[in-house]
Amino acid sequence: MTNEEIQTFLSKHPNDSYVKISFKKRDAIYGLFIKDRDFGDLSSKNFWRIVTRTNFDAYKKSKDMNLSRIFHGSDFQKLSLLKEEF
Repeated sequence: MTNEEIQTFLSKHPNDSYVKISFKKRDAIYGLFIKDRDFGDLSSKNFWRIVTRTNFDAYKKSKDMNLSRIFHGSDFQKLSLLKEEF
């Protein structure tokens, strides 16, 4: 996906929305897109800081950026909003 497609998706949903991210060549993950101080720089290069499901609880408590991973948007196939929270 292009960074424009991803930003359009993110602009339509709240900042704290859990998202299912389907990839082209690997299994899907559940994540939370993080809009931190480097968001503009990363997104302009189609990189995205995401906290995965395994770190949701720890991130909610600490807001520690070290719990996130950076993914390249060109690897994304589809983004979908999750109705339920984990």
